[in-house]
Amino acid sequence: MISFTLLLINLKGPNKMSKICEICGKKPLFGHNVSHSHRKTKRNWLPNIQKAKISVDGKETTVKICTKCLKAQSKVKKVASSNGKPPKEAF
Repeated sequence: MISFTLLLINLKGPNKMSKICEICGKKPLFGHNVSHSHRKTKRNWLPNIQKAKISVDGKETTVKICTKCLKAQSKVKKVASSNGKPPKEAF
């Protein structure tokens, strides 16, 4: 007999990417589109999640990160490199 949880995992498929940022924890928000006549239809707002390679403890790892965190991390690296010092880890 196949358990219910295994069946659900198989239905999701291998290509489903998580929509949660691994750095800040940003995730989808849910709400309504509201028309001029105030009719409400359901919708969701998804964060802009990208796969990026970042160095953690001197080791490169691939993480799913929102673009806001990615932009903040690149700014930290640029500021650190302009001082002539080695870049500090942002996260």
